[in-house]
Order: sequence, then structure tokens, then C-alpha cells
Amino acid sequence: MASFAVMAAVNARLDAVWSRTLVRYPNAADAADGIQVPADKSPFLAVQYPLADEEQITVGAPGHNVFREEGVIRFVLQIPRGAGVEEYSGWLDELRAAFRGKQFGGVTTYAASPATLDDRNEDGGYWALSCAVPYKFDLFG
Repeated sequence: MASFAVMAAVNARLDAVWSRTLVRYPNAADAADGIQVPADKSPFLAVQYPLADEEQITVGAPGHNVFREEGVIRFVLQIPRGAGVEEYSGWLDELRAAFRGKQFGGVTTYAASPATLDDRNEDGGYWALSCAVPYKFDLFG
């Protein structure tokens, strides 16, 4: 999972650029048993951090060394089953563009993957389209 600083920066950017749907952040206070589905079954965006790692970049300068966190931000657009993907793929493309090759809050992002489908799309009330955005974040200590 990403560090607090990375998640705060991503949340702030997402709040500034995304208004198409409700956003569900990891372990949101209004989640029941980890299920974060709007009562009206409308589309929503889930934010996940499936991968993160940290390594020391510089050595020998106590208090001034650079540590680099690298990881992935995963955006999962949950759409109603049977609604088609054309409109929603466009929404995900807008989100990809908003996070592709950007710098914000100390976070640097890279190329966003094209939309991928979830193998479990045949189950449940939603259909998932997702993309992944690699990032780096430097901290000092």
C-alpha cells in the first residue's frame, strides 16, 4: 500500500479533476464489510494501491538521504452491468489523461495503462474497467 503522503496527494488531485462519479477511497468510513457500493447502483470509482516499495537512493548523508517509494495507483471504474463500455471507456480515458505523466504533491506519475477488464465481470451487479498508473515519490531522512 502507498504511504500516507502519496495517498493524500492522489486524493487531492482526484478530488480536483474527477466529478463524474462518487469516489471510494480505501477502507472509507462509510464502507460496510469492505463493500462500497452506492445504494442507487450508480457508477463509482474505487482507488486502490496494490503495489508499493521503497528503496534508499543515496547513502552517507544522515538526515539528508533520499528514499524513493515506487508503486501503482489502480483506478477501478465500476459501471452497471449491461450498460455498454463506450461512454465509460471515455470516462476512464479522461482519468488516465489527468494522471498520465503528471507531478503533484511530490508524486510523479508515468504512462497510464489502457483500460483492462476484470475476469470476474460476469459476477455481481457491476462491471469493472480499470487502469494502472505507476508512480514515484521521494522522501528524505
